[in-house]
Amino acid sequence: MTRRSPFDDVTDLFDQLGEELDEVGSSLEGRVRTDVRVDVLERDGAYVVSADLPGFDADDIELTVSGRDLTLRADAETDAEADAETPTGRYHRRERRARSLARRLRLPGEVVEEEATASYEDGVLRVTLPKAAVEKGGTRIDVA
Repeated sequence: MTRRSPFDDVTDLFDQLGEELDEVGSSLEGRVRTDVRVDVLERDGAYVVSADLPGFDADDIELTVSGRDLTLRADAETDAEADAETPTGRYHRRERRARSLARRLRLPGEVVEEEATASYEDGVLRVTLPKAAVEKGGTRIDVA
């Protein structure tokens, strides 16, 4: 069983508050959404984060990891105008032109940033982040 520090609850509260403030800001901006739902699975010495991002290309997705924070951004834009001819047909209405998604989440533990990998297939993003080795037993401190 993993022991939680009392500060973990405070950190979780601030993360939740940050996400809610992001949602308020994005609703005011009208373009960036933060409602990306994720699953975080711990297995085989790694955290595996899965996120549904339908309608994006792999080139539209930007991932960064720093310490225990994983940030996901996806931006897709279509330049076609309403009443425009395209190779696939004629648009009479075009409402799905620009979309942006953003999500920052706190991972349960430290990771080896340089060994993180990601794949994107059928609208599902999977990020594998190897866990950093945790030294057990602590450090001995001599008392003078």
